[in-house]
Amino acid sequence: MHTVAVLALDRVIPFDLATPVEVFGRTRLPDGRPGYQVRVCAARPEVDAGPFALRAPWGLDGLRDADTVVVPGTGDPTAPLPEEVRDALRAAAANGTRIASICVGTFPLAATGLLDGLRVTTHWMAADLLAATFPALTVDADVLYVDNGRFLTSAGAAAGLDLCLHMVRADYGSAVAADAARLSVVPLEREGGQAQFIVHDRPPVPRGSELEPLLDWLRENLARPLSLDEIAAAAGMSSRTLIRRFREQTGTTPLQWLHRARIRQAQHLLETTGHSVERIGAQVGFGSPTAFRDRFKRTTGVSPHAYRRSFA
Repeated sequence: MHTVAVLALDRVIPFDLATPVEVFGRTRLPDGRPGYQVRVCAARPEVDAGPFALRAPWGLDGLRDADTVVVPGTGDPTAPLPEEVRDALRAAAANGTRIASICVGTFPLAATGLLDGLRVTTHWMAADLLAATFPALTVDADVLYVDNGRFLTSAGAAAGLDLCLHMVRADYGSAVAADAARLSVVPLEREGGQAQFIVHDRPPVPRGSELEPLLDWLRENLARPLSLDEIAAAAGMSSRTLIRRFREQTGTTPLQWLHRARIRQAQHLLETTGHSVERIGAQVGFGSPTAFRDRFKRTTGVSPHAYRRSFA
């Protein structure tokens, strides 16, 4: 039987801990046998789980012969990783164990060095912090999970379900995974990626900079079909100078900034109005419904209709 060891670190997030326990614990093979043996392991018998404490029946030695180790997130993802935990995870990896993280569990797993050079993900709110803390990683904040073979990482909260079901399918096939998904009352495959859940804040406006009046003007004119030359004329500078100043002060180009602002406004309208997708596309400055749908899906990972179903 496949053994899954769930590592409970101090201040473990209860939802992240319960997700693999429930998904793997409820998985059944076609003949009715359980698909997994699940262990909850910790460095100490009692673990701080935020609003409550829990007792882990297994120590770190429970990771040694596990087929899969899952690292849930913690309330303080940047807390130093205890040396004995780091050594246990590295030893498991050396034995060929598959290791997965859920949500900000990517932080303690990254602290072992096992993810260096790999593409990973985490909760979208922590993606920038993860990239800054571990520059050897390539952080992709747009996906629900990343499978590198032996090392897997998931985005926040419910994305842990997607990752666990993905591993069930890899271990036992789609039929068993579909049954596990039904027991969890979730789809086996979700439409889109993590990008649809990211709050796209207003593009940055460097206060007091020479671009501030221009950026305010752009927000007021989102519905107009603006060209680079027209934006440069409004700024009173050449197109080349405008692009250079934009790069220096916002980290992006004028048209990329404009597209981002338009998509953010479109998200707001999809959430708060009953306007048709075609009308919203026109309201935020896209020349055709097709151009709007294509840009929206490239930015958020889902179509405008799917976004509205999720968030309206």
